[in-house]
Amino acid sequence: SLTPRFAVVGAAWARNLLSWARLLASCSISLLSDIQTRTYLQNAGRWEKKNRIVYPPQLPGEPRRPAQTQSKIWVFLASLIHNCMSKGAQEMAVRKHNVEFKSNLHIADSFSGKGHYLKRIRYHGRGMFGIMEKVKCHYFVKLVEGPPPPPEAPKTGFDQAKEYVQQLRNRTIIHTL
Repeated sequence: SLTPRFAVVGAAWARNLLSWARLLASCSISLLSDIQTRTYLQNAGRWEKKNRIVYPPQLPGEPRRPAQTQSKIWVFLASLIHNCMSKGAQEMAVRKHNVEFKSNLHIADSFSGKGHYLKRIRYHGRGMFGIMEKVKCHYFVKLVEGPPPPPEAPKTGFDQAKEYVQQLRNRTIIHTL
């Protein structure tokens, strides 16, 4: 009496196994596409590849390899932009404003103004967000024709203190008599 029951259970098990085999056969392409076949180093970014470079030790008389901190790079970029803008302003003065020699110009004033300000919300996972700001600015250069003024003498401590006290006296207190 036990044999027919096991035969029925065995047939159901075999049918279930066949249905799984059919399901896997129909989904085999998508399942295989999810498997990564590349090694870790092929997925590695630029930093990991550069980090694997090993330089030989330097000899005593050899010059040092150049290395810059991020703050120096920002100073370099700012000076590069300043030089490009002043050269462009000199060329525009010669071309459009009837200036004879661009070597006869000096910078009288240089300042930046607020430009287009883009503010967006960037959504992260788990309901988090961040505020993304892209700030642009306008750079203004005022060139004056003629020789540059002589450099100012450095102020003494007493002169700086007098200026500071005068600045404090010139303040206005709003909503008072």
